[in-house]
Amino acid sequence: MKTTLLKLSVLCLATTALGPLPALASHHQASEHAGLDVAATKAALAASPGRSDEDKARDAGRKPAEVLVFLGLKPGDTVLDLIASGGWYSVAAAIATGPSGKVYAQNPDAALKLRDGAYETEITERLAANDLPQLERLNSEIADLGVPDDSIDVAITALNFHDVYNGFGAPAAIGMLLAVKAKLKPGGVLGLIDHVGDPDGDNKAAHRIDPALAVAAAEAAGFKVERNDALLAGTNDDHTKNVFDPATRGKTDRFLLKLVKPE
Repeated sequence: MKTTLLKLSVLCLATTALGPLPALASHHQASEHAGLDVAATKAALAASPGRSDEDKARDAGRKPAEVLVFLGLKPGDTVLDLIASGGWYSVAAAIATGPSGKVYAQNPDAALKLRDGAYETEITERLAANDLPQLERLNSEIADLGVPDDSIDVAITALNFHDVYNGFGAPAAIGMLLAVKAKLKPGGVLGLIDHVGDPDGDNKAAHRIDPALAVAAAEAAGFKVERNDALLAGTNDDHTKNVFDPATRGKTDRFLLKLVKPE
C-alpha cells in the first residue's frame, strides 16, 4: 500500500540487520493477566466516543477485536503499531489494552510525508479526537525504533509487509522482522496482516504477497509462526487483481500471522 514509505529504514535494515470505557471497565479491573473478551472489546470499540462513524464502520471488515484476541493481547499490555499510518489500529489497540497499558503509534518519516502529508494529518486528527493517554505517537525509523529491547508485549503491522518484501527483497523483510523481534519480550507476539497474493502473480504490481513467502521470512527471523487465513477472508477475491481496483478494494483476502518470539 505504501510502496516508498520504508525506503530509508528498510535499506538501513537490509545492510545492517539481516479511565476505561464502561464496556471494558470491569474486565480491566478484574485481571490484567486475563485475555481480552471479544464481545466486550467489540462493545468498547463501538461505544468509544472519539472514534468516528467511518472508523467504526471499518470494524466489520477489519475485525480488530477478533484479531487482537487471536494475538493474545491483554489489558495492561504494551503495544507497538508498526507503520501505523493514520493510527486506526493504534486507537483500537489502546482501547483494548486500557489505561494501564501503553500503545506506540510508530511511523517513519517517509510514511508521514506520503500523499502530501495525508497520514500526518490523519493520525494527528485521530489521536486528538480520542482521549487516550495510553496512546503515544512514535516518529522513528525501523532501524532505530526508539523503544527498549524486550519491552513490547504485542506488535502489529497491517498491510505493510508486502511493500518491504516486494520492493527490497527477502533480506530487507527479514531485517524488519528482526528489528521488531528485538523489541518484543520473550514470548511476545508480532501480528502481521497482509493481502493474499497469487504465488505466480505479479504481486508487486498488485500490492500483495504470497503468504508462504511471509511465513518463510518469519521463520528465517526466528519466529514461531501460526497462520490464520479464515479470520480476514474477503469476498470473492481474485488474488491477481490490484488491491486498489474498485471491484476489489476493501474486499481482499487477508492473511494473519501470529509470530511468537521464543521464550
